Formats: sequence, structure tokens, C-alpha cells
Amino acid sequence: MLAYLIRRLLYAIPILIGVNLLTFALFFVVNTPDDMARMQLGVKRVTPEAIEKWKQQRGYDKPLFINSAATSTAQITDTVFWNKSVSMFVFDFGYSDDGRSIRREIATRMTPSLAIALPTFLIGLMVYVSFALLMTLFRATMFDLVGVTLCVVLMSISGLFYIIGGQFLVSKLWHLVPISGYAGGMDGIKFVVLPIVVGVIGGIGSSSRWYRTIFIEEMGKDYVRTARAKGLSELRVLFTHVLKNAMIPILTGVVVVIPLLFMGSLLTESFFGIPGLGSYTIDAINAQDFSVVRAMVFLGSVLYIVGLILTDVSYTVVDPRVRLQ
Repeated sequence: MLAYLIRRLLYAIPILIGVNLLTFALFFVVNTPDDMARMQLGVKRVTPEAIEKWKQQRGYDKPLFINSAATSTAQITDTVFWNKSVSMFVFDFGYSDDGRSIRREIATRMTPSLAIALPTFLIGLMVYVSFALLMTLFRATMFDLVGVTLCVVLMSISGLFYIIGGQFLVSKLWHLVPISGYAGGMDGIKFVVLPIVVGVIGGIGSSSRWYRTIFIEEMGKDYVRTARAKGLSELRVLFTHVLKNAMIPILTGVVVVIPLLFMGSLLTESFFGIPGLGSYTIDAINAQDFSVVRAMVFLGSVLYIVGLILTDVSYTVVDPRVRLQ
């Protein structure tokens, strides 16, 4: 187990380097340091001197990848890519282009993101699995037909519809919760209720239908027929055997959500005015703040890799036959 974890962590290094390199290349294909300076200075006509000063203050006055004017290793180390990227591997994200500490912003904004993402994940998982189990239990009946039809309808509707519709119905017409904003402590509950409900409803269609497919596939296997032959009830077969053996594909799907628990939802936080990591990323993209963008992409990649490792380890818990070599 220990050797497996060490090997996976070593595999993560070239992956993170590749992600960092790709993010850097894509960003500077669209934007040049001069474009970033004009955006940050916020004026239509800015002098070349002001642009150069802005670039020097933030380290964008050097070549991007190769510094041909330098000698030896300085040709690589004295570049924008090296100076902006290497420090991230020790989680030193530096400062945004407006001078704020990125690490402090991440620490501050992580709480609002978790306040929405974690309840949405836990409540949603229970709702989706329970609904899928009910459709599987009453498969080939009217309940199953209506449930599958509802899932197809729900997954065919854009997530923006749920957000805007929820704001209009619950906040504007019924005045139950604020339409947007956020507050700390217990006062923040009224601001996160609607985003959580919208997030859960928006995922019912695709998630429940996917879980139903997994359960239906398990229901056709030999061990299920053997359990039925022994006289076990359909309810006991479903919850005792099928659910347990379906945990591996369920865990595989859950790992995709792990980065979102920390990174936040881009659309949800933007539309509801939640000062989380999702809205922080959107604001950085709009402002062409490369320092924030590459930090958030790097952090998301790290969380995804950690999620994959945790998923592999959890396989050994739900299925003792799985061994990590």
C-alpha cells in the first residue's frame, strides 16, 4: 500500500508539470503581458512606459520560456514560466496582479465554497442513490417509467434555468430567502439554502439515471439470482447485496466531485453572489489575472489527483478482493 501511494505521488509530478505548462501556453496564446498590463491599468490609452513599469513590478518583463540573452541554466530559470510556476509545487501561489495574497484569498473564500458544495454533495448523493434504488426496486413498472422520464427531462434542461428559475420563484415571488449575497456564521444559512436546493435538483436527472443503470446491471448478475434462490426478499437483495457491490462505480463517480468541494461552482457562486473560489476564478479570468488563474488550475489538478488516490484506496475497503500493488 505504501509503495503504491509513493508511486502515485511520483506520477503526479509530471502530470502537474504538464497541466501547468498547458495552462501557461494557452493563457499567453490569447493574452500577452502587454494586454494584461492594459487590462490592469484600466485605461484605453496607456503609455509604453507605464506598461513596462507594470511588467517589471510583476515579473512579466522577462521572456516567457527561453531567455536567450542569459547564460547556462539562467536561460530557463530567468523566465516568466519558471518564476511563476516552480513556487506552486510548494504551494506558494504568490500575489495576484492587483497585489493581493492568493493564499490568503483561497483560505478566506474556501469557507463559502464548502458551505455550498459540501451539503449539496452529501444531500445530493443520498437523494440520487435513494431515487435510483426506488426505480430499480420498482423496475418495469409505472413508477420506473415516470422516474426515468423525469430524469431525462431534468437532465435536458440547462443548469442556468434552475438557477434563474429558483431565484425568480423562491426569492422574487415568495421572498423566502435573499436572491443573492452571503454572510458569515449562522446568518449565512439563508444565503446558501437556495444554491444548495438548486444544486441538488439540477443533478437529479443525470446522477439518478446513472446510478439506476449501475443497479440494474448488478441485478442481472449471478450472485443476485443465487440470493433470490435462497429465498431472500427483493428489498434485502437490493440493499444488502446490490448496493454493496455497486459501491466501486459509485466511488469512481464521486471522485469527480471532490475538486468542486474546494474549488466551488463557477456558475452558482457567480449568479448567487457567493464570495467563494468559483467566483474568484471567474473574476480572475475576466480580469486576465494569470497569477490567480494558474493557481486555481494547479490547485484543482492537485485535488483531482488526491481524489483519484483516495478512490483507489477506498476500493480496498468496499471490496477486499481489490489489492493495491
